Amino acid sequence: MKNQYKKMDILVLTLKCITLSTVLLFFTSCNNDKVFENEQYKNVFALISTGIDNVSEKFHDLGEESIGYVTASMGGTRNITRDVTVNLVEDSYLVESYNITNFDNDVSKYARRMSSNNYSLESYTFTIPAGSIGASVPIKIRPDGLSPDSVYFIPLRIQTHDLYEANQLKSYVLYSARMKNFYAKADGNTRYNMRAKHRTEGSSTELEMPGTKIMHPLTKNSVRVMVSNENFVSEVDRFEKLAIILEVDENNNVIIKPYKNVDIQQVEGDERFPNVFKLEDDGFKKYKTFLLRYNYTVSGKTTEIKEELRLEYKEGEDD
Repeated sequence: MKNQYKKMDILVLTLKCITLSTVLLFFTSCNNDKVFENEQYKNVFALISTGIDNVSEKFHDLGEESIGYVTASMGGTRNITRDVTVNLVEDSYLVESYNITNFDNDVSKYARRMSSNNYSLESYTFTIPAGSIGASVPIKIRPDGLSPDSVYFIPLRIQTHDLYEANQLKSYVLYSARMKNFYAKADGNTRYNMRAKHRTEGSSTELEMPGTKIMHPLTKNSVRVMVSNENFVSEVDRFEKLAIILEVDENNNVIIKPYKNVDIQQVEGDERFPNVFKLEDDGFKKYKTFLLRYNYTVSGKTTEIKEELRLEYKEGEDD
């Protein structure tokens, strides 16, 4: 009999424990749901970047002023019910921090603060309207005079805002204005396929030279490439010794000039390599093409170059 009472006591205690656990689980679940719901409905805004380190990169055409934008995006499952006024401020420390974090003491790779001569903002204040999910601040960019070998930043961060919450990790942006023209972009990724012939002074043999050439924009109608089949290396001394400029006039004739110190002589009269730029269409693909003829001299030795540079492109793409 006593054993039966003991069993009943154990059963009652077990049921009480189960009931208590269920109640606790219920309240815990409700609390978690409430937290999740609050996070879902929470309105937080951030400055949008296109890459890591809060960098927002956009290419701007040389030879003209164009508009870029710094954009803020408002998050949350429900639209905001009141206007949000945000004030931005320029902060040079953001550039310094970026350089130290990414390049430590390698100053040659440091990004630069863009000169005020190359951009302007009419206002550093913008409003995210009620019911909207974002807003933008326009920046006027004037890229002429920038170097294709440097990265330039306009460093902006949120100084104040009157409502809601700013994402602290996305409260600043490094706007990177990069140069471009019709022939190339200043990111080191414009690679023309090269088919060339060269003959060194004193030799009767003309050698074939296949390969690729990296092209950088300099002005609206000029680009820089390395001479012959010299490899591109991001070093000032190498540019000065072995780089040339290709300048395209209004009739698509190409003028070949030294970038700095290379001894270059443009050669005319070659029907196959008449020093021109042209657009080609083979029925399947379209190409931007340079046909070049020049001689260059290094250490007293002259080399004759006949060169075709071709880049496939699509009509209407972002040139």
